[in-house]
Formats: sequence, C-alpha cells, structure tokens
Amino acid sequence: MAAPRQCKRLTDFQKGGIEALRPYFVHHKIGSELDIPRRTVSSFLQRSDKRESIENIHPPGRPRRTSISDDRYIARTAELETRVPLAELCRDVDLNVCEQTIRRRLKEAGIRKWKAVKHALLTQKHATNRLKWAKAHRHWTVEDWRKVAWADECAVQKDSDPRQLRVFRRQSKEEKYAIKNIQPKSRDGDISQMIWACFVGNKLGPIAFVNGTVNKETYIDILANTLLPFITALTADGLTNIVFQQDNASPHTAKKTKEFLNAKARTHGFSVMAWPANSPDMNLIEQLWAHLKLELHRRYPDTKHIHGSPDYVRGVLRERLMEVWWSIGEEVLNTLIESMPRRVHALIAAGGWYTGY
Repeated sequence: MAAPRQCKRLTDFQKGGIEALRPYFVHHKIGSELDIPRRTVSSFLQRSDKRESIENIHPPGRPRRTSISDDRYIARTAELETRVPLAELCRDVDLNVCEQTIRRRLKEAGIRKWKAVKHALLTQKHATNRLKWAKAHRHWTVEDWRKVAWADECAVQKDSDPRQLRVFRRQSKEEKYAIKNIQPKSRDGDISQMIWACFVGNKLGPIAFVNGTVNKETYIDILANTLLPFITALTADGLTNIVFQQDNASPHTAKKTKEFLNAKARTHGFSVMAWPANSPDMNLIEQLWAHLKLELHRRYPDTKHIHGSPDYVRGVLRERLMEVWWSIGEEVLNTLIESMPRRVHALIAAGGWYTGY
C-alpha cells in the first residue's frame, strides 16, 4: 500500500495532472541544491507568499501590563507631578505595575528625570513686574537696544571654570572615584576678584577691579570714575539718548546712589532704566560674564591651579581678566544685542515667568 504522502501526491496528480506536482519537484530541487529538507523550502515559500515578506514574526512574549489609556494616565501624572520620585509616582498611578514598567512607559512617551534648571526665584509679584517691563519694551528695535549701557559687578573665582568635565568610564564605583576620573577642587579655589564693567552696543566699556565687596560708596565711586567718562566719550562720538541699565542690588538702589545718578543723568544726558527684580535672563551682561569666565579658563587652563597668597592670586586674575576682557570681539556683543527682541517676546509669552534665556 502506498504511503499517505504518496497517496496525496497521486491524488493531486489525478486532479491536476503534472502541473499539480510541479511545485513538489521545484521545492525538491531547491532543497537538494541547498542541502535542506524539501518541506523547509515549501514552508518558507508559503510563508513568504502569505506575508509578502521573508522576515520572521517575533513571538508576542509576555502580555503588556498596561493599556493605551493607562500609558496616557502615567505620562499625564508625571507631567503634573514633575518633582515626585519614581517610587512615589508608581504609588500615585496605582496600576499594580512595578517601577521598571512605569519607567519604560515614561521613556516611550519621551519623559525621563532631568536636572531642574536653576533660576532666580520668582514670585507672582516678580512675574507681574517682569511682564509689565517686557510689554513696555516690546517694540524696541535692535538699534534701540544698542543705546543701552549694560553694567554690573561680578566675582570671578580662581576656580570659576563653567565647563563641566566629562569622562569615559563604566558605572562601577571603583571607576567613578578613580583618580583619572575626578575633577579636583582645591581648598583655595574660592579666592575671587571682584570686577565691574559695562558695554554699549558693540563697544566695550572700561573694567574696574574692586578690593573687597561693593557697597554704595564703592559703587558711586565706580560710577563717577569709570561710567561717566565712558558715557562722555560715547556722547562725543555722536551716540545720544543712552540708557543706563543696572540690576536691583542694594548698592544700586540705595537712596544716595539714586540721588547721584539722577543728578548726573541731567548733566550727562542719559537716563536710568527701571529694571524688574530677579531678571538675569534679560540682563545681557550676565551672559557676558559667562563668556568672560569661559575664555579665561580656555586661554589660561592653569588658572585654577595658581599657587600663592590671596593677594598674589588676585593679581594674576586681574592681569588675565584685563587681557580677556579687551579681547572680546564685536561679534559677541552684536549677538547679545540682537537677541534682546527675542528675549522680550519670550518673556511676554511666558507671562513674566521663566524663559529659556
């Protein structure tokens, strides 16, 4: 008696003649040439015809523990409660899933924990005043901002390099604390030199070095001996209607300082801008300080390793800061000035709250 498989072939032959057996011979020939069973060839070609693809289908694996609505709920809860730890978020959503599942769902939604951006503390009063200031200056052009004298003081530390050192290493504790992977900070790294400086448009103003802290007497002395001669020189060059900008530090807002500025503004032909509190994102000289520190440590990488007495360290800092300050190019200042209309509009869009600047 013929085998069942042979009977099937004979039956096919009786129904369709030699054409019914043609696939068998083709698959057998392919299998012989590739040294694989004919049925493997037949199954592969059948799957290919059915799926219109030769790729294998991955097994479904473990069923997904959360639904689409659960996933949206997890993402929405994380966006509402941005500060809570992952374990607390897991308890809040109460979906009977582990922390790893919550982490994966957040990752799928493009959400993960990031370092919170540090910014000056704002209250509703601050935001209201900032918004009012922004609306008052929303129509200022770049040319208007070129007439602003941006001024402030800054303490430049010996170890004030803003660049974060990044190293290649594995996650182990041994490699984390290996000598080659440590960014050392010396005990005297906080020795600093206080400076005051200003700029108008693409013109750098003078830089003044201050011994100790800045009080109202010191500040008035800086204004009298540094700012006023600079404004006089700008006026002689044809720049008029200069607006002096300063933040709301106590020496700047002291009654004696205000009286001095009001008197000199009348005789020297400039005005003083009313500045909203806690607004470093609108203060261009804050960005210039960051540039100054970056350039200081880029040009003099040994600055953080200067040895000697505090007076000696400050002397070296003064020499280097003077050189770096006067090397700041016009393109840096122009870029800052040209950003002001965008900053103002960003502040309006934020309702007076935090911006990306």
